[in-house]
Amino acid sequence: MQNSLVDRPIVKDAGLAGRWAPVWVIAYVALWPLPGIAEAVLVLGALFTIVRLLMLRLRGGIGPLLSVPAWALTTVLFFAYWLPQLLSALDAADPGRAWSKVAGGLRYLPFMWLVAIAVATPQRRGTTFAGLALVAALWTLDALAQGLGGTSPLFWSLDQLKWLISGHGLCSPQEMAQVDRLAGIFGPCNLKLGQVLASISPFLLFFVGYRWGRLGWFLAAAVVGVVLVLAGSRASLITYALVLLLSGWRLIGAKGLVLTLLVGVLGTAALAGVSPQVRERVARTTLALSGDSGGVNAALSGRSQIWGAALCMVREHPVNGVGARGFREAYPDCDPAPQQAPSWGEGPALHAHQIVLEILAETGVLGLLLWLAGAAMALRAWAFAAPAARDRARPAAVALLVTVFPFNTHLAFYSAFWGGLTILLAALYAGALLAEEPDNQGSRGWE
Repeated sequence: MQNSLVDRPIVKDAGLAGRWAPVWVIAYVALWPLPGIAEAVLVLGALFTIVRLLMLRLRGGIGPLLSVPAWALTTVLFFAYWLPQLLSALDAADPGRAWSKVAGGLRYLPFMWLVAIAVATPQRRGTTFAGLALVAALWTLDALAQGLGGTSPLFWSLDQLKWLISGHGLCSPQEMAQVDRLAGIFGPCNLKLGQVLASISPFLLFFVGYRWGRLGWFLAAAVVGVVLVLAGSRASLITYALVLLLSGWRLIGAKGLVLTLLVGVLGTAALAGVSPQVRERVARTTLALSGDSGGVNAALSGRSQIWGAALCMVREHPVNGVGARGFREAYPDCDPAPQQAPSWGEGPALHAHQIVLEILAETGVLGLLLWLAGAAMALRAWAFAAPAARDRARPAAVALLVTVFPFNTHLAFYSAFWGGLTILLAALYAGALLAEEPDNQGSRGWE
């Protein structure tokens, strides 16, 4: 009797869907500097996945695309992210915004399935991970060119294209003139290069380490480190330090990591000697050692004031928070220093700048419990996975871990941009770890 899961037309359709999946993922990441277009790619990818799955289901099954455990973990991780939004919308500070986030968040589920499909076989995983490594390498070299010559070739090209299409650039003249850090392809009006590059750098470092060994890893790590220091985001440096630790431990050992750390400190000191922007950020960081609350707040760029407001929101709305992305609406009533001019300029703070406080303030204790349940399921899958499965999922696992590392500052996890990045990494992790392969196959992902 013929088995519907291996029926020839289904395998053909599944292969077509599988071949397209890495293209969607790489295109989405490559277009992050253009958030509107990247979001359109995400939505189209989600719609493509829904249509493909319906077609396969009508023909008898969807088995060839993804293993059952991968379907399950990907779906669980989605609900750990989305359900807190739903619960927080019931009495949100801004109901319209909260319910629109709930409705819009549904697009992430089929997109997560598509991302997991993109890494479900050695061939697709090799294409996807290598493509992400290539994107990180191009952004790094482009930012290095900006550091040496003053202009990002990639951003300049995009800006010129925008001028041809609409008669104006990607950024206003004021934003172009006020930039005080390396912005790379993201440009001076979208200063996310540091955080984004640090989060996806594991794909580059694992790829280079596998292809060219210790020397290649060390050179790539040094170049990315220089770019991150010049990009000026101190949070990205903490993220990147974790990346170096987790990607280099088995490759170069403890002594090699100590040497890397020493080179990093000396390199930062050298850059501070020639870059006024780096020198200013080092000086601002040292204010935290003054012991004065004002100095600590200045060192943290006003974040202690934001965190005080977040704690107020947690006290006032402990069960389900003020609503996803409702931080800005609730901030004026919880501002601990309303008479003090904030470090970030005029207007309320937009989010908590810290993952635990964001979850508690916007989605309450219920939201935090759901996030922790998702984290527990992800860790359980890792604990019970075979060594080969862990190896093939390691780049995505490291990228996800350092992005949600709680002892750091963060972008908004319930924003379209950073939420999409986090969802992508979670799906890459689930799809690669639980790919249905023999235990001795696909140990790296780029083989």
